[in-house]
Amino acid sequence: MKSFARFVLAGCLTAAGAGAAHADDPDFLRSFQGNFAGKGIVKVTTDSPTVNVSCRFNSDATSSSLSLDGSCRGLIVVTRAISADLRSSGTKYSGTYVGSRTGPAQLSGSRSGNAINLGIRWAKEVNGDRKARMTVEKNGEDGMRLIVVDTDPKTGKSVVTTRIDLQRT
Repeated sequence: MKSFARFVLAGCLTAAGAGAAHADDPDFLRSFQGNFAGKGIVKVTTDSPTVNVSCRFNSDATSSSLSLDGSCRGLIVVTRAISADLRSSGTKYSGTYVGSRTGPAQLSGSRSGNAINLGIRWAKEVNGDRKARMTVEKNGEDGMRLIVVDTDPKTGKSVVTTRIDLQRT
C-alpha cells in the first residue's frame, strides 16, 4: 500500500495544475483552490496488479503555496488519508507529501508549460530505491491529471504506478 499513498499525493498535486502561466504567476497556484474528486489507477509496486481508486481533496491555495488534504479509496474497503504542502519560489517548487507508510516524502521540481514536474524522495526504499517522478498537468479548464512513474528494479524500465484524473466539484 506504500505506492497507494504516494499516488494519492500525486493526485492532490495534480488538482493544482492550471494553464501555461509561469510558476511565479500568482494565479497559477491559486487555481488549485477548491474541492476536487476523481478516479484513477494505482500499482502498489511496479510489478503488482492495478487497483482502481476514487479520491476527494480539499485544496487551500495562495499565490505561493498549496495545501491539499483528502483521501483515496481502493478495493472498496481501503481508505488512506493524504496531505501535501507545496511552495513555490520563483520557478522552483518544493514540499512534503504525507500519506505513505514509509513516512513523509520530499518533493522538488519546476513547472514546464501546463505541468509541474517533481522528483519524489521517499522516506524509505520503494521499488528498490527512494526515487520516483511525478507530473501534475492541467487537463481542461477544471481538470487535472496526476501521474507517478517509478523504475522497475528488475527491468530498469519506467512504469506508471499512479494515474488519477480529477475534476473540480
